[in-house]
Parts: sequence; C-alpha cells; structure tokens
Amino acid sequence: MNTQFKLDKDFRGNAYIVKNGEILLSHCSGYADIANKIPNVFNTRFACASMSKTFVAVGILQLIEKNRLSFDDSLKGLLDIDLGCIDPNVTVRQLLTHTSGIADYDDESDQDVYELWANYPNYKIRRNEDLFELFKDKMMKFTPGERFDYSNSGYVLLAMIIEKITGSEFDVYLKENIFDLCSMSSTGYFESDRLPERCANGYIYDPKTDSCRTNIFSVAAKGTGDGGAYVTVEDIIRFWKGLLEYRLLSKSSVDQMFSKQSGNGDDPEEGYYGYGVWIIDNPDGSDYVYMQGLDPGVCTISEYNPNNGMISVLLSNYGDNVWARMRSIRKELY
Repeated sequence: MNTQFKLDKDFRGNAYIVKNGEILLSHCSGYADIANKIPNVFNTRFACASMSKTFVAVGILQLIEKNRLSFDDSLKGLLDIDLGCIDPNVTVRQLLTHTSGIADYDDESDQDVYELWANYPNYKIRRNEDLFELFKDKMMKFTPGERFDYSNSGYVLLAMIIEKITGSEFDVYLKENIFDLCSMSSTGYFESDRLPERCANGYIYDPKTDSCRTNIFSVAAKGTGDGGAYVTVEDIIRFWKGLLEYRLLSKSSVDQMFSKQSGNGDDPEEGYYGYGVWIIDNPDGSDYVYMQGLDPGVCTISEYNPNNGMISVLLSNYGDNVWARMRSIRKELY
C-alpha cells in the first residue's frame, strides 16, 4: 500500500481514499464500543445519516429509467394517503432537489432534535410512515419549485413512493437493486435495538461529565428515506464505482444526477444540489460531487473528484468534523 496522505491523530473513525486503484489512505481510529474497548477496524459499519439519501435518489432514478415513474409525477397521483398540509402538486423532481417547500420534520428553527424525540419517542420511528406523522400537518414553507430548502421530509416521501410503486419496503428494494449489485455486503438499514455484528456506536460528548454517551436516544430506531443506513468505507467506494461504471444507472442519468439542479452556490463549500448529491463548483475543471451526513454522534462525507478519479470517504462515530478534514484532502491531493 502506498500511503501518501495522513489524517490528523484527533480524528476518530475510518477514512479511505483511493485513486484509480491506488490506496492513498486507509485510516482506522477510535472505539466502536468504548465500554468494551472494541476499536474501529476497516470493516466496521458506521451509521451514515443523510449520506444515504443518495441511495434513495438512485432508487428513484432507476424507477424513472424503467418508466415506472417520471420527474413530473405529483404526490396526488402517487400516494393514496391523506397528505395533510402538504401540497399534493409537489413533484418527484422537487422532492429530489429539495425545492418542494415541504416543512422539515426536524427543522432546527422550531426545535432541536432532543426536544423532538422527547415529544415523540425515537424508538417509535422504524418506518417512513412513522416520520410522516411528524410533518404532514406542518404548513408548507413556500410554493413548490420556488427555491432550494433542504428537507429531510422530502426524502421520506421519496422512500414512500418507492414502496408504493414496487410493493417492497424501501430498504429491501435498495438492497436488491443497489447494494447487492455493488457487492455492498455490509450495508443496510438496521434497528438500533438489534444491530448486527461490527456496528459502531455513535457517541456524543457530554461536557458536564467529560465523557461520551451513546446517541441511542437521539436518532430514529431505524433509518428511513432521509437517512440512517449503516455502511463501511469500502462499501461506499463500491457504491461510487457502481455509479461510475453505469451498473446502477445509465450514463445519461448519472450525468443528470451529478449536474447542478438546485441551490444558488452562496456557500461555496456547500455548493449546489444535484439528484441526491451535493456539487461544488470547480471553474478549472469538472465539478466535485459529494454526499454527506450529520446526526448526533455521526459525521460523514464522501467525495468524488472526476478530474483525477479520486474518491474519499470519512466516517466518524464521534461527530468529528469531517468537513475540515475534507478541505485538507482537497488542498493536499487535488
């Protein structure tokens, strides 16, 4: 292995960087289980929070390619349920690009995540329908299509659309049509009270006790359309390869997915949004494409640089700042 980049010693989690078959970094640190002193190892599974929105987007694009769905289909024609305050004319494209105007169930301007789960215990959240109850009666934030506004709720609805069209649970569909095709054998949506082997606990630092506690009461009991899959660094590399080798989608769909669809780029680091991925403008070449996730005790990012074929993955189960480390990777390796 030719290691050309070193991550700072304070990062706790796993990181992996590959470039055209060459491994530039393979890093494991911190504990998957502090109490039992079980370290993170290369095949440790990490909760990846919103990074898994990308999987849902790919699932939707697959159904569009198969003509079982279209970008312009609206909620009223797709879901035969009471939508509450949600505009029934919201389209699939608007859900994919966070331009639907649907209120976010965990909008931090209303309450923090701890207050949310105090009012509606997180152990009840095991299906998309469970989360739907938290936002269906919230007023729309703006007219659909008006502007970009990140909405976890929109991706919950996309997962519900997958379930309605396919007749399968969304995570079963994703396993059969994405994970299995990419040999992502460690990836899945697992319930926190029955985790399989090699899953890292997510840890939140408590300054009052100068110690860490697990995030078991701070995230949903099982991931839904807006996030929560467990992944390994190697499985994320396999996912990118599945996309880039057009085993999951056609070249046309991947090109659309990696193109700016919404957002205004006001924050140059956050950039724009494609279909399920974020895009950083690169005036000197092809744009950088990345996916990211943040939950209490979870911090993740993975980026593809089409200019040199480099794929980077950083997964922390301590909420360590992956964005600062990604900036260092860009500076030193791009």
